Formats: sequence, structure tokens, C-alpha cells
Amino acid sequence: MSYFESRLRLNPSNFEDIEQKLNFCRDLGIVNLILEFENGDNKITPELKKKISKFSASKIYYRTTIKPKNLDDLKKKLKQTKNISDITSVESSDRKVQIQAAKDSRVDLISFSDEHIIKTITPGVISLTKQNNSFIEFSLGPIMVKNKASQSRFLRSLYRALQLATLLNANYIISGNFDNMFNLRHPRALVSISHTLLDVSLLKAKMAFSKNVITLINRAKMRQNKNYIETGVKLINRGDM
Repeated sequence: MSYFESRLRLNPSNFEDIEQKLNFCRDLGIVNLILEFENGDNKITPELKKKISKFSASKIYYRTTIKPKNLDDLKKKLKQTKNISDITSVESSDRKVQIQAAKDSRVDLISFSDEHIIKTITPGVISLTKQNNSFIEFSLGPIMVKNKASQSRFLRSLYRALQLATLLNANYIISGNFDNMFNLRHPRALVSISHTLLDVSLLKAKMAFSKNVITLINRAKMRQNKNYIETGVKLINRGDM
């Protein structure tokens, strides 16, 4: 089974930092990575992708995370991702933004990674992502904070959110999304944490780090297929009949 670290944040202007983190992932045995470049929505250039692919033997995919201020900002930023085949994620504590993003077929992932955002998750957003065959994201990064009170608050919020997701049979992935490189763990270890600490069934935990991530990647790729309408529906050219 292929396990993924679905959110490794990198500084696009510091290739030395990129090399260091990718080397660390290699040493940990993490071979499937989804990279996110910080400080901007459109930093994933073909040149940078090529440079990374030459350097790393890992299977690498990319994501762009939009952090809109409001609905108008969401619409503006989504227009900029029109021709991007990478995973498009939206992260916002504004429930109106979450609802609109969950309705939009250009959005692959609604992220509930931060403590102040995870508290805003609702059954409505989960229902819309299921209808649109998109995904919810949870992250384990905040459990590594040194402040025990903050850690405890986040764990309670994450536990409640995961219980809701399980109850509603949500499509979701779990990422590490660690701030500190040295907090990185192999996804197999994170599966165990999700199972033992957060009471996620072992099957669901494995899916959140493997099968669901593959489905998410394929969804993003399919958006660039001009014949694609929605999952399970595709236009067929007369010559293909």
C-alpha cells in the first residue's frame, strides 16, 4: 500500500531548504509526497518542478492552497487556478467561503488543518464535498506544539471533527503538515497515531493516507480533461464510439 505525506510546505525561493526537507523525507522512507509552496498561490512553475524532479527520486505531486479573505477573493483566486492541474485546496474559517468552495468543481480539497479552522467544520460542508466528490483535509501537525494546553484543545477539536466525518461517511485525507522538519513522521506512524490517539478505525486511517489521496490526485488530473463533466460522466467523441 502506498502511503502519502499530503502536505509538505516548502519555501519556493530557498532551494537549499527544499533539498534539506526532501532529503529528510528520503531518510525517513517517505516516497510519496504532495508539495505545497508557501508565500503565494502561483509559485509552482514548470522550471521549479523540473529542478525538483531531477533532484528527488520520490513520487512528487503538487497542491495550491488558496486562503481567501471572503467570497469575492475566493472567486478571484479560483480564476487564477483555471489551467492548473495540481490539487486545488481552499483553507478558510469563513463558513460562507467553505460552502461556496465545496460547491465549486474546481476545488479538490477543503482544508481544516489549523485549530481555529477545524472548529468551523459543519455537516453541510461535508455533505457538499460528498456530492462533488471532493475531499476534506485534517492535519496532525498541531499535535506537536509545545504548549500542552493548545495541544489538548486541538486534539479535542480534531477528535470531534473526525467523529463527525466518520458519522457522515465523509471523503477525507489526513496530512502531517508539520511546521518543523524534525517533527516529520512516516505516514505509517501517523496511521497508528490516528488509530490509537484519535479513535479512527485502522481501515479508515489507512485510506486517509493512501487510497483517498490517490483518488484526490486523480480528481485533480481529470479536471484538465476537456471531456470530463463530473465523476463517472465523460463526453465521448464520435470517433471513439
